Amino acid sequence: MRILKLFIVLILAAPLSANAQIGQHRNDLSVGVNAGYVLSNVGFDPKVSQSLHGGLTGGLSFRYVCEKYFNTVCSVYGEVNYASIGWKEKILTGTDQKVINSNGLAEEYSRTINYIQIPVFAHLAWGKEQSGFNFFFQAGPQLGLYLSESTKKNYVTPNLATNGTGRSNPNIEQETKPVEKKFDYGIAAGIGAEWSNQHIGHFLLEARYYYGLGNIYGSSKRDYFGKSNFGNVVIKVAYLFDITKTKY
Repeated sequence: MRILKLFIVLILAAPLSANAQIGQHRNDLSVGVNAGYVLSNVGFDPKVSQSLHGGLTGGLSFRYVCEKYFNTVCSVYGEVNYASIGWKEKILTGTDQKVINSNGLAEEYSRTINYIQIPVFAHLAWGKEQSGFNFFFQAGPQLGLYLSESTKKNYVTPNLATNGTGRSNPNIEQETKPVEKKFDYGIAAGIGAEWSNQHIGHFLLEARYYYGLGNIYGSSKRDYFGKSNFGNVVIKVAYLFDITKTKY
């Protein structure tokens, strides 16, 4: 602990002896659009076997750059997005074979849940600000507002036979239960690269992960699921153009 405190003191004291200017004020506001692809699942407890559910996301982006500290460009980045997320079940027998329903089809089930998502990030970048490349890391909270949901399946009654031809995972409560919690929240973090041109604008490519802290179903002792939170992997691109820009 003493070593950590000493390290922090040295970091804070370094500016006193540095020759380069630090803490340079910025007042750069940019707005734009973003689009991407989401791979999602739901962390159920009891467990539900799943593969990743694919869906689209897109919306508006906002960024306010407030300071450059040493070589780090500090800003606040936010989005208002429409996103289709959910889960897709992996329906297998105990020997990892597809489960054949009484209608002769291999059982398939997926649920798509549509949200308005609002992430707000602390955005840290290293590299060129206006002309060239930089690399960035961002993290912060994300809120989700439920819009609608739909189910896709090819059977009426699931095959739960115990002779080896039925499902190895018998949990089916989620298949008929609608979303109970209409408000989602969690934390997200991403890394990416940005190319900027002072005349054209800013182009961003990012990989992001979201971990839900809320549940889509009740999680009390009398509820079936103790946990039902989202996990999302997002790949997206964004374009921003400057509204205000600091004159150096």
